[in-house]
Amino acid sequence: MTAAVPLLDSPFPERAPAAAIALRPRWERPAFLALLLVTAVLMLWDLGASGYANSFYSAAVQAGSESWKAFFFGSSDAGNSITVDKPPAALWPMALSVRLFGLGSWQILVPQALMGVGTTAVLYAAVRRQFGPVAGLLSGSVFALTPVAALMFRFNNPDALLALLMTVTVYCVLRALDGAHTRWLVGAGVAVGFAFLTKTLQAFVVLPPLALLYAVCAPTRLRRRLGQLGLAALAMVAAGGWWVAVVELWPASSRPYIGGSQNNSFLELTLGYNGLGRINGDETGSVGGGARAGGGPGGGGGGGWGETGIDRLFSANIGGQISWLLPAALVLLVAGLVITWRARRATDSLEGMARASFLAWGGSLLITALVFSYMQGIFHEYYTVALAPYVAALTGMGVAVLWEERGGRAAGITLSGVLALSAVWSYVLLGRAEGHLPWLRWTVLVAGLLAAAALLVGARLGRRAVLVAAAVGVAAVLAGPLAYTVDTVGTAHTGSIVTAGPAVAGGRGPGAMGPRFAGAEGGPGRAGFPQGAPPRGAGRGAGPAGPAAPGGFGGAPGGSRAGGGGGMGGLLGGTRTSAAATAALRADADRYTWAAAAVGAQNAASYQLASGEPVMPIGGFNGSDPSPTLARFQAYVKAGKIHYFIGQGTEEGTETGAGGRAVTRGGGAPGGGVSSAIETWVKANYRPTTVGGATFYDLTPS
Repeated sequence: MTAAVPLLDSPFPERAPAAAIALRPRWERPAFLALLLVTAVLMLWDLGASGYANSFYSAAVQAGSESWKAFFFGSSDAGNSITVDKPPAALWPMALSVRLFGLGSWQILVPQALMGVGTTAVLYAAVRRQFGPVAGLLSGSVFALTPVAALMFRFNNPDALLALLMTVTVYCVLRALDGAHTRWLVGAGVAVGFAFLTKTLQAFVVLPPLALLYAVCAPTRLRRRLGQLGLAALAMVAAGGWWVAVVELWPASSRPYIGGSQNNSFLELTLGYNGLGRINGDETGSVGGGARAGGGPGGGGGGGWGETGIDRLFSANIGGQISWLLPAALVLLVAGLVITWRARRATDSLEGMARASFLAWGGSLLITALVFSYMQGIFHEYYTVALAPYVAALTGMGVAVLWEERGGRAAGITLSGVLALSAVWSYVLLGRAEGHLPWLRWTVLVAGLLAAAALLVGARLGRRAVLVAAAVGVAAVLAGPLAYTVDTVGTAHTGSIVTAGPAVAGGRGPGAMGPRFAGAEGGPGRAGFPQGAPPRGAGRGAGPAGPAAPGGFGGAPGGSRAGGGGGMGGLLGGTRTSAAATAALRADADRYTWAAAAVGAQNAASYQLASGEPVMPIGGFNGSDPSPTLARFQAYVKAGKIHYFIGQGTEEGTETGAGGRAVTRGGGAPGGGVSSAIETWVKANYRPTTVGGATFYDLTPS
């Protein structure tokens, strides 16, 4: 860095003398609090409109609030028949909230929103420490305005907690590098361990670059570095392994079946369906039956999950989620490394820590982006929220470094070029959302290019003009993601597959995912609307979870960007439940372990959330897990533990296919056809009754 810059203007205030630290700008704390307040407003605004969001996880939250055993294992129902197909850490904060405040949309989703505020705070602290408050504020703003972040921190999938823990991990590694502090490195290991209990092997994606960075650059002798890494590894194993050990040692007969596995093994789930299967596409028990990718319309190896390749993150359906500043972040990563590369290898200098910061955030971004780009298994757009903290950090750090060096020709051209590149890419992304704020794309393009030109000739314009140009440029490149974020915040989202922002040309919903989704008709559009987007405001009010959220603070459950009942016969978004069906489930429910059983966790979740009573999800999420076996189900029925079996008919008011065509999910699912065998046995031995549009089989009479 140039030595001519005064200390208080340096991007390294944390390393300044105590007298200088005492003179921090008065605006810093109010600006930081304002950033957190704006983030909180974005994450909490009209939060109840999404109802139970993903009812698959909401049912598990409800079960965990009723049963500590279900809480520990992450069971889908309080009867503990089967778990969700993830470890339970992401469910625990929500379940505690529901246990304290009752079941409702806000009680489930507020912990997720607070994680978004926490991620912003950690990101600010990490960037500000080496690059100053302006860089920290810019990074926090970029993160808060990332559309997929606004989506997932207002939703109840595990990705929100995962993103927070990955941000904490990088922060702890950087604190450890700044003085070779063992406790901070151990803290990083603990964060990764809990991230593993959130979404298994995805937590380990960033380990190679971070471990290598510490092994090479920590300012201490090699033997101590390796010892510290060993302690961090032990902390990681302890934080993530204790739960695995308990589950694997617990007698299988007295714990719930491990959802997503085919052999009732969490290790199998971790290494298969939720692990290597996501990379190579061999996901036994998943949607599509575990066929290897490559035969679907993706063409590039992603099968029904889209084309794989280096441009995947910039494609029509993913670009608007995360890639607004991804090109800029990549350029700024290179620029930051070039500027700081002359520093010593160790991180005992200002430049050394700056370079380490670029390597930590940049390495995490690159390896995660490469995995997402080429994974052939299940891949959803919202997975890209994992990239949001890395993109935001690199943006703030890179701009800070280039701004300090802008007197040099190369730095000035690069800064101007990054601004122009971001404006042009925003123009492209905004153009994909046909009819959505058509004036904005031209405004962003013109303002961004003019600001870039002004920065390029800044020396001739004077300091005030340069500051105005910089402000206009930042506003221009953030306008596009802001528009998408506002659209996301103003729209309800429910179901298993959700996307941020408006409908885009070439985007997809579950009806456009190829042959893995038999019975769903293709075409671009939002989830559940294969032929296009629903009208504005569609999906508010009653939805898959039923007409009202028990104990809610406000906002109706259900409601969706996807509209009415779930696709694929309720596999992806559940079904609507009538008042009559809910009343039937509640009648004499205390006499049974399960008020009912239904094929598929989303179907079961809809009835469970509406009635508040345990409903057994036969076959887990996909209906393909071999749980329970036919013999065990028959034993449950004989023992009087299950009141009803709910058939796979179309619920009253459900809209599951294009053109009003009802789509039902057939039997013969993977996993030995257990769900199909159970349904066949029930139909052969019990008489159906229509209850509020649903087909009920009373299992109590012979």
